[in-house]
Amino acid sequence: MANLPRQDDNLQPSSKDNDLDSTSQQHTPRSSASTSSESIKAVAIYEVVKGVGALLGAGALWSWHSDLEHWLTTATASWQQTFGQLLAPQVDSAVRIAQQASKNWPVFLLLIFAYASLRFLEAYGLWQDRTWAYWFGVLGYGIFIPIELYYLFASPFDWFKLAILVSNIIIVIVVYRNMKRKGLI
Repeated sequence: MANLPRQDDNLQPSSKDNDLDSTSQQHTPRSSASTSSESIKAVAIYEVVKGVGALLGAGALWSWHSDLEHWLTTATASWQQTFGQLLAPQVDSAVRIAQQASKNWPVFLLLIFAYASLRFLEAYGLWQDRTWAYWFGVLGYGIFIPIELYYLFASPFDWFKLAILVSNIIIVIVVYRNMKRKGLI
């Protein structure tokens, strides 16, 4: 009977018990259910990179919209001199888009800023482990997979298109698996 604790002993924990509790809490990792996984953080970083790239494109359009034709001619010639025909279809496509953007550059700037804002918003939501960001990612990438498949098979083979398709499939799989792990699906 001497080993049984008295009722008074359980009311106030000693300072030593408090120290043990606080140190054990400091070393306990956060629950995986409340934090983003490393793979989701990688997708979020990818989204930030796309958003920054879009803003750099907007800055170039803003700076060079009046002289874009000259700049595009110079940049294309430099690319061909350095890399030959490497990514020639993509360069031609980017030139056509830039030529259209230079004609109506204020509208394109708004579209680019809207796109960058969406990328940053999704990155924030994924990093902060928000449910809406998971849905946004799966639907946002998943909706383009059939279109990318169509263009991959309907036009001449292009490694760049294949790389985009594969990266989008990987992102959908990563986000989907994390949604499943969290019980969102």
